[in-house]
Amino acid sequence: MDIRPILSTLRRHKTASALIVLEIALSCAIVCNAMFLIGTRLERMDRDTGMANDEIVRINTAGIGTDDNAAAAAKTDLAALRAIPGVKFATSTNHVPFDNSSWNSSVSIKPDQQIPSLNAGVYLGDEQLLETFDLKLIVGRDFLPEEYADMESLQNDSSIPSTILTRAMSEKLFPGESAVGKLLYDTWGSKPIKVVGVVESLIRPNDNDGPAAAQYSMLLPIRLANGRFAIRTAPERRAEVLKAAVAALEKTNRSRIIRDQGTFTEVIDEHYRQDKAMVWLLGAVCIALLVVTALGIVGLASFWVQQRTKQIGVRRALGATRSQILRYFQTENFLLATMGIVLGMLGAYGLNQLLMTYYEFPRLPEIYLPIGAVALWLLGQIAVFGPAKRAAAVPPAVATRSV
Repeated sequence: MDIRPILSTLRRHKTASALIVLEIALSCAIVCNAMFLIGTRLERMDRDTGMANDEIVRINTAGIGTDDNAAAAAKTDLAALRAIPGVKFATSTNHVPFDNSSWNSSVSIKPDQQIPSLNAGVYLGDEQLLETFDLKLIVGRDFLPEEYADMESLQNDSSIPSTILTRAMSEKLFPGESAVGKLLYDTWGSKPIKVVGVVESLIRPNDNDGPAAAQYSMLLPIRLANGRFAIRTAPERRAEVLKAAVAALEKTNRSRIIRDQGTFTEVIDEHYRQDKAMVWLLGAVCIALLVVTALGIVGLASFWVQQRTKQIGVRRALGATRSQILRYFQTENFLLATMGIVLGMLGAYGLNQLLMTYYEFPRLPEIYLPIGAVALWLLGQIAVFGPAKRAAAVPPAVATRSV
């Protein structure tokens, strides 16, 4: 098809054409970045915790006054929890992921290292920590009984003999090598800590250092008496076990206060609540922009069909078929959409640079640009189809009556 008549028509309607081009460009720039943001949020919410999410409940408590033998009290608490019907494993830990508590440590692979190799989330627990979290040990071994120590005893002797790392952390520290048997140096003491095992995955308790460091976690064999408990049971028995666990803890210490309780899935849902809201908001913005753009194309195309009724009738009288008239308007829309998409891609890149500069936004992957372009091309063709079909239906007799 010869596009010169189309270009001539567009030049005669510069203002209307420019408005449609700018509308498409704005939609392209915003939609590309919005789709990227939605993708990153969905990817973030789909992160593997490494744990049995739907089998874990947690209870955070606080006591009134001081306990002269907190370690013995913690053992009594754990014995009571493990005796509850339906409890598979129970441990006292410093936190579960996303539970408004975060222990972190700088880690180095050399004793005199000036800049740490990385920063990792730290999990403490007793002999049932791995089983309670359902962590998958892929290399090495679990902690030995003699490697466990009470937190109170570390005040006199700060040495920790061993640690277990996640796969991501071990590969970062020792790329291409096995981490088992290697020594680490951290803020827990002057003596090195030996790596004895590697688990497949365990998400760190916070979002420090960005997505790349989400799996930098380490476990230490330290028994706690801090009143934080994690319990593993069957998914369908979580409510029953949680109620029984609270009653058991209140029975062992009547001056205890239950500060927080619930399932681990509830903790996850609360942690990602803002991400879910952001996904819905951005999705609504994208839909609204695309609807407005489509309505603009429909409105302009309908206006042009009305303005060019005589021209269309003359073309029909001179032998133009319906398909040729339809193709004429579709080609016209394709050219406008193409100009808008080119400007929109430049705008998407510029908007992304602005977000990267002021909001630590990640770089927009190039794949989102062609996806946005194809979406807007299809939207334009669908939007213009109705007016173009009405234009193609104009009978040749219209030209005869109008001339």
